[in-house]
Amino acid sequence: MRVTTIAALSATIGLAFLLQGCGDVSSDGTNYPETERISRGGTDAYDRSSTESVFGKGGIDIFGGNSSEEGGGGGSGTGVAVNSFLWRASLDTVSFMPLSAADPFGGVIITDWYSPPEAPNERFKLNVFILDRQLRADGLRVAVFKEQAAGGQWGPAPLDKKTAINIENRILERARELRVSSAGGRG
Repeated sequence: MRVTTIAALSATIGLAFLLQGCGDVSSDGTNYPETERISRGGTDAYDRSSTESVFGKGGIDIFGGNSSEEGGGGGSGTGVAVNSFLWRASLDTVSFMPLSAADPFGGVIITDWYSPPEAPNERFKLNVFILDRQLRADGLRVAVFKEQAAGGQWGPAPLDKKTAINIENRILERARELRVSSAGGRG
């Protein structure tokens, strides 16, 4: 019986050493991923050099609910990894369009195609990207797509470049309203 205990202990230690070899795969100098990196608020979204471990600085902060930073996340413990005011304002602003996907952790809202009743031969689609945890104008990007029906086929149509900017401005205005009403309720 003592031999089986020693064998089990040896196997466990051997497995631990084997798994240790899987620890730091970036030690060979390779920087993954090699695709274009998405910037969140002027910093590299993959850069973890300024973050600490789960139990470091501020305790366990799994979902980034630290609202003590300037601009705040709009409340702690919400589970949303982007600015909650921008997130809610974006959903409010595009609520007239059907949603295809909404990812609060990645800060992405994708609508399905929408045809306004006054122009049934045109349709629009929006992609909203919230890039920062702060309530800032550069933390929001909107991509607008427009198509027109010609001969029963949908095809790309020209779109005024100000359309995306106007939608971004509406979202920012709504986010500011939400923030002011939230601050007024704390009084």
